[in-house]
Amino acid sequence: MAIGVHGLSSRSYLTVRRSLIHCVHKVRHRSSVAVVELPPVGVPEEEETHFTRSDGTVKGDSKAFEWKKLSSKDLGITTSMIASPTRYVLNILKNKGYEVYLVGGCVRDLILKRTPKDFDIITSAELKEVVRAFLRCEVVGKQFPICHVHVNDTIVEVSSFSTIGKRIGKRIDYTLRRPLDCDDHDYIRWSNCWQRDFTINGLMFDPYAEIVRTIIPANMSFAEDSARILRGVRIAARLGFRFPRDIAYSVRELSRTVLRLFKGRIFMEINYMLAYGSGEASLRLLWRYGLLEILLPIQAAYLVSQGFQRHDKRSNMLLSLFSNLDKLVAPDRPCHNSLCYGNNIKEVGMLAFHKALVDQPRHPLVVAAFCLAVHNGGSLSEAVEIARRISQPHDHSFSELSEPQDLDSDESLIDEIMGLAASVKSALINMTDERFVSQAMSKYPQAPYSELVFIPLSSFLRASKIFECVGKGCEEGFVSKRGSIIDYQFLAMGNLQEVRHVFARIVFDSVYPLSLVRENNSISQNS
Repeated sequence: MAIGVHGLSSRSYLTVRRSLIHCVHKVRHRSSVAVVELPPVGVPEEEETHFTRSDGTVKGDSKAFEWKKLSSKDLGITTSMIASPTRYVLNILKNKGYEVYLVGGCVRDLILKRTPKDFDIITSAELKEVVRAFLRCEVVGKQFPICHVHVNDTIVEVSSFSTIGKRIGKRIDYTLRRPLDCDDHDYIRWSNCWQRDFTINGLMFDPYAEIVRTIIPANMSFAEDSARILRGVRIAARLGFRFPRDIAYSVRELSRTVLRLFKGRIFMEINYMLAYGSGEASLRLLWRYGLLEILLPIQAAYLVSQGFQRHDKRSNMLLSLFSNLDKLVAPDRPCHNSLCYGNNIKEVGMLAFHKALVDQPRHPLVVAAFCLAVHNGGSLSEAVEIARRISQPHDHSFSELSEPQDLDSDESLIDEIMGLAASVKSALINMTDERFVSQAMSKYPQAPYSELVFIPLSSFLRASKIFECVGKGCEEGFVSKRGSIIDYQFLAMGNLQEVRHVFARIVFDSVYPLSLVRENNSISQNS
């Protein structure tokens, strides 16, 4: 198998000794491509092949190419790192005589030693030929049609060179300059990278400068598909990269164009940002580039009220909640949209829970008992008993946590818990109310107007299910989670027991951070 990677200074020329999976991407002026070759799926790694050195020039460029020689072993990439459903699709198409390649973010993640969220394939087969090759396969998308191949419970996305080639022909804003020594076969792969949104997805990137760049000029790329703005934020947040000046400017200038996207697409992109281990970084970047007030104006209003600057390094309770969520999830261990967004109900629930505390701050004891009641399926007496035994310090920097109040009696504490439950329910309803959302930033006339509500009814109902046990009492037959080990398969499916467990854990880690516990213990030992 061979995988194309854009590097710093030249285009590579492939000489292969056996059937390979490879991809040659676009070469920018004075840029390079390194090709990493892996054994074909199912072939022992000892038989891996390499590419060689040569010299050449691009027409109109006197700068000679610099060629490199790399192997899969150099980068620590093996076929075992590719998910079995993807290997199955690769094998089927390869055995039918088609060329097949892994492309985009999955290759990026393999090189960076990260677990890919999913694997994308591109093939020389027509989409109709891909459909005929598999029992469960359909073509999806009108503007950018691809195939969804169903392998057990996994969907593998397969695109075709022929479809992408037709899109290349429609572009008139720029031209592809064909390098010398690039035959028709190589040119198909080389020109394909023009369809990639960012170099990090086209596998042209500088790992030392850690800069995300677009394959074509940013303003043209984002105007062509405004979803690339959200994808760029997601990539930068997940990898800890930054935008160069031209992209940062285009993101700000074209931020409102994301409103043209289908709500389902926005919902999906927000889910990818918040639910796969980069929620805090995504929120910070959305805020920095003026996207948060368009996509999540309620949360943007909160940051403004906190005096949060665009490049602020400080934290707050909202960011702390997602920071602690990030510690528990990853691209291969996502959560479910009831808790946040997209596939993960946790994030929706998390935002509603935080909004309820912003509207009416509560005593830490109330917050703790509420979360325990959620975790236990609504058993208020058990929640109150356990909460009163908490002796560790809470984070006093959060304005959402109120000063001490009279909670000596269990009845008064239960009343406060029920009040918080009602506030969370109200916040969930408001998050799906266009009028309420449109008024979120009304105090700040310079802010852009947005009434965007993209939370599907199904996610709203699932998120409501997390908390409704607190108001209705202990659920019959519900068994609360025991132990601290998270079942990520159940979590991704939205299993109520697992979602409630993770929610309670995130809130406790935010309100009662371990750093304060260690600091308190250290003071006690030294006194």
